Amino acid sequence: MKITKQEVKHIAMLSRLELDEKELELYQDQLSRILEYVEKLNEIDTAAIEPTSHVIELNNVFREDVVKESLPRQEVLKNAPQATDKFFKVPKIIE
Repeated sequence: MKITKQEVKHIAMLSRLELDEKELELYQDQLSRILEYVEKLNEIDTAAIEPTSHVIELNNVFREDVVKESLPRQEVLKNAPQATDKFFKVPKIIE
């Protein structure tokens, strides 16, 4: 499929691009080659191929949950900007 210079000008106008004559010819050639490639891909019979969202199969990358001892409360609270005896102290946001 060969794209015309008028079609390239139209695409450029829609894209708010100002192209000179040399760029118009360059993009006319490049867009034509892209469309020719897509036409080749359309010729391939994909009826027996299951649709996928990824080319390779993905596995869950999360680690297994493991129950373990929590950090001591005082050790955690010593890093807080403000804390009470047992809790983090935060600014009141609801009146």
